[in-house]
Amino acid sequence: MHTFQPYPIDLIEFNPFTKIGKEWMLITTSHEDKVNAMTASWGGVGFLWGKNTAFIFVRESRFTKELIDQSDHFSLTFFDSSYKSAMKYFGMVSGRTENKIKAAKMNVNYFQDIPFIDEGNLVICCRKMSATPILPEQFEDSDIQKTWYADGDLHTMYVGEIVQILAR
Repeated sequence: MHTFQPYPIDLIEFNPFTKIGKEWMLITTSHEDKVNAMTASWGGVGFLWGKNTAFIFVRESRFTKELIDQSDHFSLTFFDSSYKSAMKYFGMVSGRTENKIKAAKMNVNYFQDIPFIDEGNLVICCRKMSATPILPEQFEDSDIQKTWYADGDLHTMYVGEIVQILAR
């Protein structure tokens, strides 16, 4: 396992448009003895309800959603570019049918009871604060439904308090 150090949130140089939108992240969560991770490129970080927060979007059909709904925590792990093919794999295969982490030859590490993928170089550990389903009647722009949800597989937005940032 790699050694991760706490990283002060005030010192982080983090462009969410690049890190999340272009380089992607793995959302990792667990419930009981099941740990799963999925690739995500939708989300962000900010300040909400008096706390440093991260927000993510998970589709209803994803196995990760089943686990995160039963968990109090999730993590966001960021990688260098050499892991791009592994990140694609995590986005294409369901954790319902196989252990993606093992198949990708990656390892789970923990900060307290929050799982994250050990091969990353930056980890945002979060305590889940809210889960809000995204509903079609909320869309002000009709193209959103047609472009992103034609199959009806909607997202839930999760907001988490950032409890620790880790770097190696």
